[in-house]
Amino acid sequence: VTVLTSLDDADLTSVGVQSDAAEQVATLATLAKASGLSGAVCSPHEISTVRNACGEAFTLVVPGIRPAGSQSGDQKRTMTPKEAMALGASYLVIGRPITESSNPASAATSILQSL
Repeated sequence: VTVLTSLDDADLTSVGVQSDAAEQVATLATLAKASGLSGAVCSPHEISTVRNACGEAFTLVVPGIRPAGSQSGDQKRTMTPKEAMALGASYLVIGRPITESSNPASAATSILQSL
């Protein structure tokens, strides 16, 4: 995991991280790759950054995915499923928009259809 999607630049600064989220994500993803890992978790906002740093074969698991018009909750760096896939996400993590729906099956189907 690089930087949680519930954190932004101000949160990182408050815990002593000297770089912004994109820079910190790139640093951690590059370290993961250098350590022999084949992928990492990153927010949709850093997909391109990690792709540039680690290459197209590096697997990206991307949380913070919210369908258009849905609430972001505590997530600060979110994106729609379609946008994240277009940027090159390998896997999307879509939790609460489905699990908190009154009809989870319909919510999942709607997300699939948006792709």
